[in-house]
Amino acid sequence: MLIRATTVWVVILVLAILNGLLREAVLFPSFGRQLGFVVSGLILCCVIFAVAYFSISWIGSESATQHLLVGFLWLALTLSFEFSFGLSRGLGLDEILSAYSFQDWNLWPLVLLLTFFAPLLAAKCKARSTP
Repeated sequence: MLIRATTVWVVILVLAILNGLLREAVLFPSFGRQLGFVVSGLILCCVIFAVAYFSISWIGSESATQHLLVGFLWLALTLSFEFSFGLSRGLGLDEILSAYSFQDWNLWPLVLLLTFFAPLLAAKCKARSTP
């Protein structure tokens, strides 16, 4: 289950990187920094939820505890990636942590919250839509 969950997280990572490229290349120039962050954050939340929804059965988590374990794994991998990537680019801890506030309407903290709960929410939604 954890190997499949990690595989799905890699898909989310690739889509998140593409979302970041879209934000920098299109959203910021078109909407400005604040609205660009909001739109980018909302897009990423939708992407994470959609990936969770369509992959939760394949991952194989069955209980609420297992769904939360998958969410915790995704969150831990995301935070590890963010801090490692930031530090490898020479960013200071203050610069990295600035993304964890709502400065300039950056929705990153909400994205992280959804990352944790996405498998559980997706499983609940999927269970309701299945007769």
